[in-house]
Amino acid sequence: MLNALTIDVEDYFQVNAFEHYIPRENWDRYPLRVAGNVARLLDLLDEYQVKATFFVLGWVAERVPGTVREIQARGHEVACHGYGHQLIFRIGPQLFRDDIRRAKAVLEDITGTAVRGYRAPTYSITRESLWAFDLLLEEGFSFDSSVFPVYHDTYGIPDAPRFPYLVRRAAGTLQEFPLTTLPLKLAGKSVQLPIAGGGYLRLLPVALIKWGIDRVNQVEGKPCVLYLHPWEIDPDQPRIQAGWKSRFRHYNNLAKTEDKLRYLLKGVRYGTMSQALGL
Repeated sequence: MLNALTIDVEDYFQVNAFEHYIPRENWDRYPLRVAGNVARLLDLLDEYQVKATFFVLGWVAERVPGTVREIQARGHEVACHGYGHQLIFRIGPQLFRDDIRRAKAVLEDITGTAVRGYRAPTYSITRESLWAFDLLLEEGFSFDSSVFPVYHDTYGIPDAPRFPYLVRRAAGTLQEFPLTTLPLKLAGKSVQLPIAGGGYLRLLPVALIKWGIDRVNQVEGKPCVLYLHPWEIDPDQPRIQAGWKSRFRHYNNLAKTEDKLRYLLKGVRYGTMSQALGL
């Protein structure tokens, strides 16, 4: 079973948890750490001979185009994470179209190849923004990985399919690869445990994540997707003065992420999202 390894390329000050503390117009005041962190990830993936899909923020790509070229040169897939890291259901259709069009153009100018994949900032394709699928198709995307079948205070479509499926629209067909969950019974109730990575990888025991991936692969016969951000392997990043909830979500267990990733790369087969989807 080939699973999809994905990296959301954004910097530490651009995350949704800090949006109320760092205005977008102030981003250029913060020191960039994304290039160094991506370089570390690229070396790590070379060590394990694993290829991944890098969903790159257009704002970042404009400032470190050499990093994008290096991702491509190392044999990884370059995909789109939008331009300004704004929640889709908040900005609406026209600004969303402008955002993905701008980001796609930046990435294609840098790589010289068509960009086919997209992931929404903070998984913000929800029931309130399903119109985003139509616009993604119209702008030339062929696959997406933005739907998270969980309950969350910001994102999630709890009753969405758990495994790759086709989204059919007037403009065509889009392949959706939802973020992986594992159905469990807790206190007599059915819950979907998020095992796709990111903050869940930092919070949960890595052995539990590995067990869940193995179970999905072997019992359900389906591929999983694992994601993380470059800043999640960077415990020395500057600390942002923010509320406790935002700080917990962002800084919890940063020093353990790289070791957890190495553990998962040893025992699970990964490739790019296009490879996992057979595209």
